[in-house]
Amino acid sequence: MGKLLDRRKVASRFGNLPGCGRIEYCVMSSDILGVEKNFSVYLPDGYGDSSRRYPVLYLLHPAGGTHEAWIKVGNLSQIADDAIRSGMALPMIIVMPDASGSDEFNLGKRLGFFSVAGWDYEAYFHEELIPLIESTYQTLTDKAHRVIAGASMAGEAAVAYAQKRPEVYGAACALCGIVGHPEQSQLTKTDGDYARSLIDNDPTKFLEQATPECVERLKSVRWYADCGDNDFFYEGNVEFFLAMKRKSIPIAFRMRSGVHGWYYWISGLAPILQFLSIGFANNPEGAKSTI
Repeated sequence: MGKLLDRRKVASRFGNLPGCGRIEYCVMSSDILGVEKNFSVYLPDGYGDSSRRYPVLYLLHPAGGTHEAWIKVGNLSQIADDAIRSGMALPMIIVMPDASGSDEFNLGKRLGFFSVAGWDYEAYFHEELIPLIESTYQTLTDKAHRVIAGASMAGEAAVAYAQKRPEVYGAACALCGIVGHPEQSQLTKTDGDYARSLIDNDPTKFLEQATPECVERLKSVRWYADCGDNDFFYEGNVEFFLAMKRKSIPIAFRMRSGVHGWYYWISGLAPILQFLSIGFANNPEGAKSTI
């Protein structure tokens, strides 16, 4: 398992106002990837004041972003603070991993949350990152309280991770996910590895090929998808929704007015926190699962 190398606490910009969480910027070593990887963690107000354990959301960033994207662009801290303070969401730990590319725009080689030749990101995520989080923070470690969400390329990844590992995640949420027609992503024209990773992990294709036994396992996950009616990927999201319905797999599907971008993703985050919190509240104990 990778080792935690640095854990830097950052105070909320609102100081010590009641109800405000805090951010930690962390660095870990990865034996699987052979590099150091960054990640950020949101800790809710009151974290560490007792032995209380919290559910964990793994919140994945879109292409062009880093582990800081949801914090610096997506207004994560204020959205989470407001949702928790108002009672719309339950207190939770939010982990933001890094899957940025290698160039100055974060779009170069090794972009994305899927494994490619010489870069087994999915093994890193599940065999190193999650165990490190669960051994470092006061987390609830059962399936019902371990959930995943993301936007754009990360929306596809969130769904695909849960499809391949339904025993690990209690819920998976996609905001404008690249599903149904992943080859339409503009970045697939410039990076062959990235293109193949999106196409090979397409959630709609996965459903079409799923065995009856696999479908039954997928029903143990709570699914959520939200896509703008003017998004490039709206047709693919509708097709994914219909594929889920054909398999009789329950899914909460939303389509609002909007396009593919941060404004839509920011406005969609609080409803996701509420959706996930309903699942947490309905599973106060949860059955233990292994990774």
